[in-house]
Amino acid sequence: KCYLPVERSFGFASSLRARTSGMASPQLVFSHWEIIPEDPYFVPTTVEEKEEFGENANLKPNLARSLMDGVRKRKGLPVEELIVQHAEKQRTLARKK
Repeated sequence: KCYLPVERSFGFASSLRARTSGMASPQLVFSHWEIIPEDPYFVPTTVEEKEEFGENANLKPNLARSLMDGVRKRKGLPVEELIVQHAEKQRTLARKK
């Protein structure tokens, strides 16, 4: 017996059957809700919040935001994420004549 978050349970049954060649099948039963005490849209606005969390509040990962983004990716909805965080211009090796 174990607890599995709903977000992680999609595809679990088919994956389990595939890995055990159909010899095992899960029985998933709802157990309880758990409130995540974080705001997925939190951005520091006051001076005190900016001093405590920094300008972008990206110091620690936000669990609520990561769960929300995972569900949005699975459903094919747009996700706000930075693909390239620190980039430099690529230099070419060819010389201009």
